[in-house]
This record gives sequence, structure tokens and C-alpha cells, in this order.
Amino acid sequence: MALPATLLHFDLHLAHADEGLDRDLSFRIARHPSETSERLWLRVLAYGWRWSEALELGPGLCEPDAPDLLARLPDGRTSAVVRVGKPDPERVERDVSRNAGASVAVLFESPRRMAAFLAEARDRRLARLAAVELAAVDPELLRRLSACEDRRIRLSLTFVEGHLYAEVGGRMHDGPLERGRLDPDR
Repeated sequence: MALPATLLHFDLHLAHADEGLDRDLSFRIARHPSETSERLWLRVLAYGWRWSEALELGPGLCEPDAPDLLARLPDGRTSAVVRVGKPDPERVERDVSRNAGASVAVLFESPRRMAAFLAEARDRRLARLAAVELAAVDPELLRRLSACEDRRIRLSLTFVEGHLYAEVGGRMHDGPLERGRLDPDR
């Protein structure tokens, strides 16, 4: 018998200082039995990083080809696709190709993983990835957040320029949010 997913409830205060966004949100996220705490937290951080009214959490690991986050326009067309972790560059290029006009973004678990993704994309000459927004979380910040495994979590996320501040369980954590971009001319 397969193990069931664990449902976590987040009460999130989200602020993007550079954009003037300040919201209180509440959402649930299912953690697949094979999903690590770090990957779950990466999905939560990506939700805060790319938040919009239409953004929804994807099905997670139970559908490996599905994006981690997705937003649709009222007419059903995709407006945003977000992947986290270690996506294959060709998978992300397909997201760009199949979702004309949609923003596509990837949040990596470390700057090192983002650099490997960019090197692989250059080697494969995947020029469409130049349109993808890339960012990487500080692995130490991700490690500290993933130590919290409560089923109901009060979280505050603040994005300021290239930095992320997170308060969870009364403890403040912060780290850089490193940006990346594929330069097709390199």
C-alpha cells in the first residue's frame, strides 16, 4: 500500500519590497512521501518569489512532468510556468516552446546547481532558455527552513532586491537570491 501525501498548511505574509507587494495568504501544499523537506520548501519559496493572483501549486512529484507552479489566464492559456530543484534544460525549453507568451522561471536549490544548468544549456545550444528567469536560493537558508516540519506553519517572506528574508517559528533566516540568465552569445 502506498503511503499518503502529507498535507501542510501555510499562513504566509508575503512582501516584495521592490514591487510594493504586501499580502497575507493561506494555502495548503501536499508533500509526496518521496519528496524531501528541502524540495517542499523550495516550492514554497518559489510560490512566494513568483506569486500572482492566478498562481497555483502544481501536483508535485506525483506528476513528474507537470510544472511545480502554474498560472492561467481567464481564457485558459498558460501565463506562467515555474519549476524548482533540478529540472532538465530541455524540459524547461519545452515549457518556453509550448507556452507562447507565458513567463517561465526556475528556482534552484543552490547557485552551483544553477551554474550547472546554464553550462548544460550552453552545451546543448538551447537558445530559448535566454527568456527564462532563473534564481537560486542560498543552500544554507534552504537547509534551515527545511528543519521546520510542522503541519501548520506561519511564515513571513520578504524579497528585497537580491535578498530573501524568512521568518518561521519566531526565528529570522535570510540569504541571497542569486539571479542567472543564459547568454546565448557565449
